[in-house]
Amino acid sequence: MPKSLADGHTKVALLSTKPADPKAPTLAELNAGIDASCRISSSDYNVAFAASETVDEKELCVEGAAVAFGPSNATIEFTPFRYFTDMGQPEPTEEAEVGDAVFQATKVKGTRLWIYQRETSKKSTDPWAAEDECEGFEFLTDNPQQVDRTGYIKKRIVGAYQDAWPNCEVAATTP
Repeated sequence: MPKSLADGHTKVALLSTKPADPKAPTLAELNAGIDASCRISSSDYNVAFAASETVDEKELCVEGAAVAFGPSNATIEFTPFRYFTDMGQPEPTEEAEVGDAVFQATKVKGTRLWIYQRETSKKSTDPWAAEDECEGFEFLTDNPQQVDRTGYIKKRIVGAYQDAWPNCEVAATTP
């Protein structure tokens, strides 16, 4: 299969603990996080690398406006759906159910989290596997933002980029 549609193919793990090797998170580390794949709106999911800063550091002999790439940048924005009990309380996380865990993990400003995503031909619901390609991002949460009051109840989360690991690969076990 040479190409794959993107729809339904982004797997997301939200971690409250940094992996021992962020460039090679283990299956255990990813599975210990929150599987957020079916709890985030696809319409405005934007967790991606952005253009790096540039530095004007050319040699004297270079003509033109040559620049070098400096610090990396990323955008971390997503909107988790809210989940409630029949009594209107946040739905608890149980063994097989995520409940309202994505929003609960992101609702306090300044919370440090790690988000890993896999975007391949595998479905979002397929489990993580050793050697899966992934990208990882470390971020701090801002206050949840109100979105339009149409559709499901949800809040937008904007993260302040701290660090990232492009082209990472899932490790079977801890190194």
